[in-house]
Amino acid sequence: MRSLSVLLLLAALLPAELRIEKIFGPEIPTGPYKHPACITELSNGDLYLVYYGGGGEYADATAVFGSRLPKGQTQWSTPVKIASDPFRSLGNAVIWQSADDIVWLFYVVRFGDTWSTSRIQAKISRDQANTWSDSSLLALEPGMMVRNRPITLSSGDYLLPVYHETGEDREIVGPDSTSRFLRFSPQTRTWSESGIIRSPRGNIQPAVVELTPGHLIAYCRRGGGYGPVTDGYMIRAESRDGGLTWSEGRDSAFPNPNSAVDFLKLKSGRLVLVYNHHMSRRTPLRAALSSDHDKSWPHYLDIATGNNSFAYPIAIQTQDEKIHVIYTSDQRKQINRAILLESDILRP
Repeated sequence: MRSLSVLLLLAALLPAELRIEKIFGPEIPTGPYKHPACITELSNGDLYLVYYGGGGEYADATAVFGSRLPKGQTQWSTPVKIASDPFRSLGNAVIWQSADDIVWLFYVVRFGDTWSTSRIQAKISRDQANTWSDSSLLALEPGMMVRNRPITLSSGDYLLPVYHETGEDREIVGPDSTSRFLRFSPQTRTWSESGIIRSPRGNIQPAVVELTPGHLIAYCRRGGGYGPVTDGYMIRAESRDGGLTWSEGRDSAFPNPNSAVDFLKLKSGRLVLVYNHHMSRRTPLRAALSSDHDKSWPHYLDIATGNNSFAYPIAIQTQDEKIHVIYTSDQRKQINRAILLESDILRP
């Protein structure tokens, strides 16, 4: 009887809806490397996932692949190549559907041996990611890259988080690396630069939300190296003019092992931050929640723990209010999905 009581108590403490599944692993014939991944919900209810794959991070002939999970089904489609370059390798891919049903694909093209030589290209789809336009060069300056999804501002403009990485060292994010933003006007159909976040030791890969009209918060991956540190924190910055200018990036209260984060405003108005709660290891993968516009973060849920690298999370909230967190593991060879509810993070 006592054992039954213990089991019931444990069940009551566990998240009711948290479910974790492997989407793709090294068995998928796009190359063993599958990192990072990004996901969006299309207006027809399908989920669409992209990643860049190949022999490794700096391998030749890496390409962007896409896969679909049709609404109501459980089997992802076989990944197909949706972006490639006959002369260069590709990098981070971002997928996002805007309010006018256009699906945007942003991705990185590496021109040299390191990411500091990269540029950003884009494609669009007008038929729910079934066919794609030709590619267009979005950012010309060497070192420009993309990693997180855009948001639609209260003004109607789209704000795309990007970053500029400098230096030729593959193991260090240089101190003059910066988080940046590109702005798209649906009225004029033009892109423009929109603000830079600078910090003393550098920062990249911003994730952004708009708290109230014009008031934006961004959390960014820190600069520096990958070794053990005691001062490795996520960088935080604010904008009060819709992302045109930004405060200096400062250390937040959240540890960061020089790895990507995601930041999401839920339908309830609460905020979710998904990150690695460690200064030098990409474990655990944690979802934290704020109910007071980023003033405090009393609630959290560890999605993945253990001796692995649970990296580069992307979070979306679908029409049914479920939160989907996509991340990679197993030496960047496996893409996973965690599905949870807001109440799972709020549980005491």
